[in-house]
Amino acid sequence: MTSRALITGATAGIGLEFARQLAARGTGLVLVARDGERLARVARELGDEHGVVVETLAADLHTDDGVRAVDARVAALEKPVDLLINNAGYGIGGDLAATDPDDEQKHLAIHVAVPLRLTQTALRRMLATGGGRIAIVSSVAAFTPRGTYGAAKAWGVSFARWANLSYGPRGVSVTAIAPGFVRTEFHERMGVDVSGIPEALWLDAPTVVRQSLRAIDRGRSVVIPTVRWRVIAALARILPDRLSAAGQFRSR
Repeated sequence: MTSRALITGATAGIGLEFARQLAARGTGLVLVARDGERLARVARELGDEHGVVVETLAADLHTDDGVRAVDARVAALEKPVDLLINNAGYGIGGDLAATDPDDEQKHLAIHVAVPLRLTQTALRRMLATGGGRIAIVSSVAAFTPRGTYGAAKAWGVSFARWANLSYGPRGVSVTAIAPGFVRTEFHERMGVDVSGIPEALWLDAPTVVRQSLRAIDRGRSVVIPTVRWRVIAALARILPDRLSAAGQFRSR
């Protein structure tokens, strides 16, 4: 059983739900987010409700100092982390020819460069100390032509398939989580209109996390929560690109 999990982006959405469900299992937590006050509040609530030890690490993963601080905690041999959940991220839309280059670079880094660094550090320590589990929160957008967001998320799926094949037999599993539309703050922060998305396509965070944890426990390389989204992802792989890209978000 996992004794300690580190979760990035742990105070909202899927990251917060991971914290809740892992705390309910009795797993100790290291919660990472930018907002120190919000971190402290979440840590208090989970500690009081489940009696687990909850560390907090306020860090901005858009900064070198923030990444170094989290990387050092992942590498630590004292109170080691045996489950790393790379969850921090956000969406970006719009015409690439018009978006700000710095915004695009930060967006790419949070979905690719940061999880790559933390995962590499976790792999090295876990391989040396007896194993562990790593997860990368991706998206069904990874299977469709959906701008730089879909492209960045596709990295996580491809990487996990390779890394799990390579390191799973050595005791470290790597799982990419690729949910569809989830009721969180994500789309509001992205500033897109989701009013046209059918209710049947929406998932709730508890379901996504419950099914994802089951896949992580089993050492699977990729999990797409719920049958309906597995079917949609399968269709997206075989449909022409113009159909797979249909229904792109509109900015508010």
